[in-house]
Amino acid sequence: MSHFMLLFKEYRMIIVAAILVLANIIWYVRNRSQKKKLGEIVLPPNAAQLLTENVPFYNKLNDKNKAIFEARIKDFLAHTTVRGVEVEVDELDRILVASGAIMLIFSFPDWKYNNISEVLLYPNSFDRDFSQDAPQRNVLGMVGDGAMHREMILSKASLHASFSNPADGENTVLHEFAHLIDKADGATDGVPEYLLSKSQVLPWINLVRETINEMRKNGRSDIDFYGSTNETEFFAVVTEYFFERPDKLKEHHPELFSMLEQMFHPPATAKK
Repeated sequence: MSHFMLLFKEYRMIIVAAILVLANIIWYVRNRSQKKKLGEIVLPPNAAQLLTENVPFYNKLNDKNKAIFEARIKDFLAHTTVRGVEVEVDELDRILVASGAIMLIFSFPDWKYNNISEVLLYPNSFDRDFSQDAPQRNVLGMVGDGAMHREMILSKASLHASFSNPADGENTVLHEFAHLIDKADGATDGVPEYLLSKSQVLPWINLVRETINEMRKNGRSDIDFYGSTNETEFFAVVTEYFFERPDKLKEHHPELFSMLEQMFHPPATAKK
């Protein structure tokens, strides 16, 4: 082997070793930073009371799962800022946002929302351009795109309404986080591939299309008609329905209920 090749081999080993050391340093710094950040997040002393009074899902969990739910709320808030735009954000606001996020992924202990950094709260509804003064202000929640990538916008009024009447089958917070779950595989298309096995994808697509066609044909449905807009909105709408009115969904749409149950694997105590 030539002298040049020996030098090349030695330099390559040095470079590889340096890269490994640098990678370990970056991991260590990030890990310490994350631990510190998580340690800085403190839930209010009355967090359990706020959850009990406002989040029915939490009340249906056993004591062990309640503790897990609280820990995952804390973890979510360590990674995601909840900020008000012309409105004050209080502890209940943060807990409700985090609760909606964790409800959908509670049965997936390793799942984190890696596609969101901030939730913006507006006082009331807004339009598609995020204006609070436009004549047509009919948007209650939206997952940002483009310049608003990694952000979610919610109406504070809708945030509280989402949890005040769990029997109405509507929850803007669940709706928007369902979009994030759908988006996690790279395409917001109503097919949450991380929640479906390969063998379930086609049956889900067919079931969604059949149900949407039936809704459009009849011109009405017990499923929020907004779900007939497209496959993306259908998934978000039926996710709301599944978590808020599971018994009714099972009665009227047993196949749809079964598919969603297989997707989300809700705790037994939280299904009824």
